[in-house]
Amino acid sequence: MKAPLIAVLSVGIAAAAPAVASSAISPNDGQANQPAPAGAQTGIDPRQPIGTVTIDTNTRTDIRHRRLVRRYLRLRNRANRLIARRDGRRAPRTVRTAKQAQWSNRALLRATRILRKRIRHVRADLHDRRAGLTPAVRAVLNRIAWCESKGNPRAIGGGGAYRGKYQFSFGTWASVGGNGDPATASEREQDRRAAMLLTRSGPGHWPVCG
Repeated sequence: MKAPLIAVLSVGIAAAAPAVASSAISPNDGQANQPAPAGAQTGIDPRQPIGTVTIDTNTRTDIRHRRLVRRYLRLRNRANRLIARRDGRRAPRTVRTAKQAQWSNRALLRATRILRKRIRHVRADLHDRRAGLTPAVRAVLNRIAWCESKGNPRAIGGGGAYRGKYQFSFGTWASVGGNGDPATASEREQDRRAAMLLTRSGPGHWPVCG
C-alpha cells in the first residue's frame, strides 16, 4: 500500500507546482495586456493633479502689440528731440518704457498717427526758422501777399510772368532755391522762399506792395 500512496503524493506535488509558480508573478503583471482606459496616459496617475500648465503667449496679437509699443517709443523720442531743438531746450532723456504698453493695439495705432503728425509739424517749424520765417517777417509777408494776390497761392498775373502767392517770376523763384512753377508749390514753401527773399533783399522786390 505504500507504493501507490507515494505515487499519488508525487502527482499531487507536480500539479501544485504551476500554481505556486504562478503565484510568484507580480500582481500588476496580469494587467499589462489590458487596454488603458480612455483619456489615460502612460505613466500618469489620473488621481493626481496635473500640475503647472505652460501657455504659449507668443500669439500674433502679442507680437504685433510689442512691435507697436516699440514704434510708439521710437516716435515719441524723435518728437521730444525735435521739440527740444525747436524750443532751444536740452534734448530730453531717451524714454525706454511707457504706460502705453498697457494700451490696446487700436489705441497705440491712434497715438502713433498723432505722433507722426506732430513730428511733421515740428519739422515744418524748424524749416521755417531756417528760412528766417519769424513772426515779424510773417506779418510783413502777409501784407505783401494780400496786396499781390489776395493771399492766393495759385494766382497768376502779368500774362503768366508772375506766379503764386507773392507773384514770383521764375528767375526770382529759382534764386531763392525754388524748383519748378511757384504757383504749384505748397503755400508753406512759398512763404519760406518769400521770407528768404525778404531777409536777403528787403521789400524792394515788391515795389508796389512792399
